[in-house]
Amino acid sequence: MATISLRKGNARLPPEVNRALYVRNLPFNITSEEMYDIFGKYGAIRQIRIGTSKDTRGTAFVVYEDIYDAKTAVDHLSGFNVANRYLIVLYYQPAKMNKKFDQKKKEDELAKMQEKYGVSTKDK
Repeated sequence: MATISLRKGNARLPPEVNRALYVRNLPFNITSEEMYDIFGKYGAIRQIRIGTSKDTRGTAFVVYEDIYDAKTAVDHLSGFNVANRYLIVLYYQPAKMNKKFDQKKKEDELAKMQEKYGVSTKDK
């Protein structure tokens, strides 16, 4: 219902809003069917990817067909309780995600160089 009023009002969306959502704090044993049940209430879903590796467990990406459906899902599901866990639903922002990975890569590279040349920052 709310999505219809957004479309008719021709409201401008903030720049961070997009169709892809990043979901954190999911129960590790959640199934894709349960994800479709929870997120499908807010619009047509193009894709859901649930993290399965050690580093990505408890996270998922949900991609909607329509940007307004994604906005409605974020508005309604942020803080939603699933199996005694409160969901964190964010718009996927590749630039921020890449910065985190780049920072980790740089730290690892620095540690390798310090080890190679015998430099320690703990002595200071």
